[in-house]
Amino acid sequence: MRAPKFWWQPGRGILLSPLAAVYGAAAWLRMQAAGRSAGVPVICLGNLTVGGGGKTPAALAVGRLLLSFHQRPFFLSRGYGGRLSGPVLVNPSLHSAADVGDEPLLLARLAPTIVARDRAAGAQWARRAGASVIVMDDGFQNPSLKKDLAILVVDGRRGIGNGRIVPAGPLRAPLQSQIARAHAVVIVGPGDGGARVAELGRRHGLAVLRGSLAPDPQTLAALGGRKVLAFAGIADPEKFFATLEDAGVAVAARQSFPDHHRYSAAEAQALLAQADRENLLPLTTEKDHVRLAGDSQLATLAARCGVLPVRLVAGDEHVFRTLVLKVARPAHTG
Repeated sequence: MRAPKFWWQPGRGILLSPLAAVYGAAAWLRMQAAGRSAGVPVICLGNLTVGGGGKTPAALAVGRLLLSFHQRPFFLSRGYGGRLSGPVLVNPSLHSAADVGDEPLLLARLAPTIVARDRAAGAQWARRAGASVIVMDDGFQNPSLKKDLAILVVDGRRGIGNGRIVPAGPLRAPLQSQIARAHAVVIVGPGDGGARVAELGRRHGLAVLRGSLAPDPQTLAALGGRKVLAFAGIADPEKFFATLEDAGVAVAARQSFPDHHRYSAAEAQALLAQADRENLLPLTTEKDHVRLAGDSQLATLAARCGVLPVRLVAGDEHVFRTLVLKVARPAHTG
């Protein structure tokens, strides 16, 4: 599903305010519940709004940091878009995006990943399997688990849009209630959209950091200046296109699809036909590619298109490292 455009336009959505008030009250009430302890530290990467702001790159950045300090992180995800309710340990050689969702497949490339609609049950599974720390990709508004470190990830360009709650705007719950339950905010990418969140976060004593999505330099070099047909089915395809252009990639054509989009055979054929007709290289995101790779009807597009990995780079790496390692237990020795 595509988020309504008016969500990201200041002053819009007022007619839906009564429904938003009901939704916001229910979300606020739900967030008051005391979460269960997982038995190991829990670090949660979440969004204030519906749609992506860079949660998965942030979760991967936390995972890499923990691994570099000899921790044993397990990722925990709801597995949005997948059919399996879990708890299940993701196996990229066996599972497809239709099984577990696209994000868990990316996370599982780095560290063990559990998909579970019941996050408390997933956390217990991870602890029994030997996790020294659990990293949640999303689930900030879910009250079932106690979070030792909750980091909100906010898109620097879009911010919180019109500042209203679903369905009048993109906020998942009242802004003040969400900020009050967080420990840090990471504003990802350029732009003034995150300024309101940053100011509110500082007033609440949160650590406020800047971050950026850095494209893989080897992939960029391999493009060799070739013109590309960029396509993406993520929450904000424009962010992907802007990342390409900022990196100097010659984007000759672009195609946007809804978040977590399941490509059809006809859409794959149309993308290939356009690429052939205009002598372009199809280029997409890692999340899109894992969805293509799990479907035999999309195998040709998956094989022919380029993939651009990105990493989250924290502006103040020392603060980011201190936040994460402060809650992680010392690695077991012996």
